[in-house]
Amino acid sequence: MKGDLVIKAVVFDVGETLIDETRIWTRWARRLGVSPFVLMGALGGMAALDRSHRAAFELVRPGLDIGAELEAWERDEPDDLRNHFDADDLYADVREALAGLRAAGYQVIVAGNQPTRAYDALVAMELPVDSVHTSDGWGVAKPAPEFFAKVAAVAGREPGEILYVGDRLDNDVLPASAAGMRTALLRRGPWGFLHAERPKAAQVADVIVDDLHGLLPALRDTV
Repeated sequence: MKGDLVIKAVVFDVGETLIDETRIWTRWARRLGVSPFVLMGALGGMAALDRSHRAAFELVRPGLDIGAELEAWERDEPDDLRNHFDADDLYADVREALAGLRAAGYQVIVAGNQPTRAYDALVAMELPVDSVHTSDGWGVAKPAPEFFAKVAAVAGREPGEILYVGDRLDNDVLPASAAGMRTALLRRGPWGFLHAERPKAAQVADVIVDDLHGLLPALRDTV
């Protein structure tokens, strides 16, 4: 890892960092009446073009009102996970990697752009973390500087003592770095693989890892 600052807290994004969103997108594809391959291909295209995932919905269902669709989906399938997640969606390396970081003495925090219900889902997983936070709970979302100010506040650390881990340059690495934090880019999910190949990733991210197990060795390299 670049530099010689001592990291005391490791903070994690949620989607495609801790949570594998494959089941979520598969359920969305079923709802929109297309194959998972079509929707995931559209998502990859939007990632390559630096456009929102919502643009993928518009591509496969022009004129879609996402809010109205979510309300209808809830009425149609009230007991289905719909666009939610649970413990079955955790990536396989999450529990062991987070536990290893805590055992090594690092403060471990989850803080990502998620709705309020995601907080309950994450807490129910009983992950080996010190605290869980969501953008809806804070009333501010990435990449806003205020989000990363909240991260530093809940950690009780100086920004330079925090490593923020995420799968995106735009929402994670660049704004966290601008806030004075150290950053790790995870090559996971469509955004992660695409963004890791960009020259900006090597310039800004302190470390690029293929999985969460790569974090602890990278942190030890700074000691």
